[in-house]
Amino acid sequence: MLILINGLEDYMIPCLNKKIFGYECMGCGIQRSIALILEGKLIDAFFMYPAIYTLLGFFGFLIVNSFKNFKNSNKIIFILAMSNVIIIVGSYLIKLYLNKI
Repeated sequence: MLILINGLEDYMIPCLNKKIFGYECMGCGIQRSIALILEGKLIDAFFMYPAIYTLLGFFGFLIVNSFKNFKNSNKIIFILAMSNVIIIVGSYLIKLYLNKI
């Protein structure tokens, strides 16, 4: 398993936004964060991409909801989606601000 995880880094997609403009995009770090989760480094995965666990919960709920429909699933999906947007944009803005300091 460790060989598979170490081999993943060779196949990660580079961020075109960072290569072209020099700034990271809002999705930068998600691939490495997933690799860190597979390695068992859960705290490091959070610091790499803070929205990773809420995104996993969101997609997990979408998968479960596709098999078993919940009563208020539209509200739950909306709340999970908006919380992910807030976390992603907020962490991106904090990252941009800290890079300027």
